[in-house]
Parts: sequence; structure tokens; C-alpha cells
Amino acid sequence: MDPLLPLAVAAVAGILLVGLVMRGLGQPHVVAYLAAGVMLGPHGFGLFTDADQLTRLGDVGVVLLLFFVGMEVSLPRLAEGWRVAVVGTGLQILASIGAVAVLGWWLDWTLARILLMGFALSLSSTAVVFSLLRARKELDSPRGRDAVGILLAQDVAIVPMLIVVGLLAGDGPSAGVIVRQVVGGLALVVLFTHLARGGKVHVPFRVLMRADHEFQVFAAFLLCFGLAVLSGFLGLSAALGAFAAGVYVAAAKETDWVHRSLEPMHVLFVALFFVSVGLLLDVTFLLENFGLVAVLVIAALVLNTVINAVVLRLLGRRWITAVTIGAMLAQVGEFSFVLAALGRSSNLITDFAYQAILGVIVCTLALSPLWIAAVGRLGRRWTPATPA
Repeated sequence: MDPLLPLAVAAVAGILLVGLVMRGLGQPHVVAYLAAGVMLGPHGFGLFTDADQLTRLGDVGVVLLLFFVGMEVSLPRLAEGWRVAVVGTGLQILASIGAVAVLGWWLDWTLARILLMGFALSLSSTAVVFSLLRARKELDSPRGRDAVGILLAQDVAIVPMLIVVGLLAGDGPSAGVIVRQVVGGLALVVLFTHLARGGKVHVPFRVLMRADHEFQVFAAFLLCFGLAVLSGFLGLSAALGAFAAGVYVAAAKETDWVHRSLEPMHVLFVALFFVSVGLLLDVTFLLENFGLVAVLVIAALVLNTVINAVVLRLLGRRWITAVTIGAMLAQVGEFSFVLAALGRSSNLITDFAYQAILGVIVCTLALSPLWIAAVGRLGRRWTPATPA
């Protein structure tokens, strides 16, 4: 018997067990997956001691998630809110850097460290927010479109963030990489503009695809990951390329068989993503530095909620809507892992700071559903019930 088989069975049993407990407590699947990762990881039962491979599988889940979101979101209506996505994200990033700069000035941080921490604070979790919006069927609601637009703009912003941090650390990208990123960005802009204006597109061999289920599986896989690989090769986010593929499929009106073919893979790999995040959490470090991490987690949730709410209010959204979206975007996202790893490898942050950042990211991801629910209840209590 393959020794991996008992581990796989134990992992699935653990996920189901934790999921049932969390469901009984009224918590979403995201929290169950994170808790299962902690339980199965090196600081729990130790079934999985190397999170790297599972993390790579989890990254596939993010790609699939963005692909499904692209199929479910109306691009023309999403494009109508470009001002919130572009201007709002820019203001939110600047406000996050400003807030960190105050702390950095007090602690005598370098400019590179201030920018790194500010960038990391400003990035929300694409996987968590999209999962919650899909579960609530709010992806195409007004506030859902605002949240999606900001998240996509953040996914684009991670590229210049990495360039800036790399340059300040003395390890910037080559000219060839920058050229590829510019070309890729322009290509996505052209594609989105064409589709937002109602441009017609077709999936090759679509008649054959509709008649053969096995071909459908491979064709759907190629549509999703083909553009993801191309986007990654061009120096952009692979998840952003998957979103573009989903939008393309929706515009071609081929969502039924594509959705049916990839839905089981989507559920599995998104679960693996959150389990892999739970595996990364160093419970020993968390317990030894509980007070510090708790303060940082609360500060991150409150600060991100306030910053996003104020920015959205300045852009014309009602306070209740702005605060609700701000709470949705309050957690520190998975792309902050990338920035934290870059900071540690470039000696911009210490190992202690790196572990603290990981603790904050994992805890804000786990607490995000509870935070959103709590802020939502407060908002409904203080504001008359009117449409968002």
C-alpha cells in the first residue's frame, strides 16, 4: 500500500470532523479548513510536516477560485465601478503605508521595511472574500462588485509592490521581466475592454465539447490553466489570468459544461489552500507571543476596516455599505505571504518579524468570517434597514 494513502484518508477524515464541529458552531467552511490545517500540521498531530507541497496544491485552488468568479461576475457591471477599484485601491494602499510609517518612524524602521509592511497590510484575501461572497450569492450585488473590483486591483498591484521592494532590497527585476509585465498588463486591458463592451468570442471546438463529457473536462482545464500559465509567464498573477479565462468563458456563453466539469476540483483545491495556510501556523510561537500577536491581529482588522470604509465613503458609498465592505477586506491576504518571504530573504525583516506576520495573516484569515458578522450586526443595529 502506498504510504501516502493513510495520510490522505486521515486528512480527509480530519477535515470532515473539524468541518462538522465548525458547522455546528455556525462557522463557514473556511474556518474549518484552517483549523484542520493546524490540527494536521507539525504543531498538531504531525501528519504533515512539510507544508510546501500542500501549499503548491493550494495555489491551484486560488487559480480555480478566480476562474469560477470570472464566470459568475458580470464584467460590464464590474467595469462600471472601475473608479472604486482603481482609485479606491490606490488610496487604500497609500493610507496603509501612511499608518505603518507612523509606527516605523517611532521604531526607526528603514523606508524599505515601512513599504514592505504597508504593502502587506493593504492586501486582502482573494480566497476568503470570494469564498464568502460565493456562499452568500453576493458576487454580483453592488457591494460584491465593489469588493471584487478592489481585490482584482490588489492582485494587479502586487506586481509593482514586488518590484519596489526588490529594488529597495537591491534585487530588482530585470528589464526583460518588466517588459513582459507591461505587455501582459496591456493584453489583459485589451481583453477586458473588448469583453466589457460586449465583444463576441467563441470557444474552439465548442460543438464537440458539448457532445463529449471527457473532452469537456480537459477543455475546461486547459481554458482555466492555459491563461493562468500565460499570465504567470508574463510576470503577472496566475490567478488574474484564471479570472480572465473565466470572463472569456462567460462571454462565450459556455459556462454550464465548464462549471460542471471543474466544480469538484474547485472544491477540493480551495480546501487544500486553506488547509495549507493552517499548516504554516507555528502554534508554539503563537502561544509564546500571544499578547503581541493578539494586539497586531486586532489592530490589523480595525485599521483595515476603517481605512477601506473611509476610502469607500469618500468615493460616494453609504456608510453602512462602506463599513460592510471594509470589514470584508479587513483580513491580511495570502499574497502578503509572498511579500513577507521576500522581506525575510532580503533581510528587511527578522525571522521573529516573519513569524509574527505569518501569525497575523493566519489569525485574520481565521477570524475574518466572525469579524464580518460582528461588524454587520453592529451596522444593522445602528442603521435603518435599507438596500445596500
